[in-house]
Amino acid sequence: MNRQNNEAGRTSLNDNMFLKCKCHGLSGSCEVKTCWWSQPDFRVIGDYMKDKYDSASEMVVEKHKESRGWVETLRPKFTFFKPPTERDLVYYESSPNFCEPNPETGSFGTRDRACNLTSHGIDGCDLLCCGRGHNTRMEKRKEKCHCIFHWCCYVSCQECVRVYDVHTCK
Repeated sequence: MNRQNNEAGRTSLNDNMFLKCKCHGLSGSCEVKTCWWSQPDFRVIGDYMKDKYDSASEMVVEKHKESRGWVETLRPKFTFFKPPTERDLVYYESSPNFCEPNPETGSFGTRDRACNLTSHGIDGCDLLCCGRGHNTRMEKRKEKCHCIFHWCCYVSCQECVRVYDVHTCK
């Protein structure tokens, strides 16, 4: 499996390499041109690998006896999906469920975690709360406000009470 995934990663990196050139000469006249293969931006590689990760194929380890002894091979768990190519990532163990507490993995789960109601990212209530929904409560916080700098050399502030909506996972 590691060999498969390493090859898929190496292939994807090679597929995204591009030729970069620089001109040398008086006022950039390009009398001499130097070119080299360059890696794409980290974001491009990351997005590409995330797509690969999201479409990884689940495999099953099969043991069978051959003349050299017991051999382990991987076969796709679900036959109705296309078999993975050398460019696809594969796995045979499911990721742990971080939504629920699990002392084995060290996960505390996401219950009672603060979430961002307006975010569509990993901190958003929809994703972070694992479909369980969220609670909203109003929270009053004392903060320094209306601060004034006095010459020389101190700042005086008033104390204000602000009300915030706090969202936490159910």
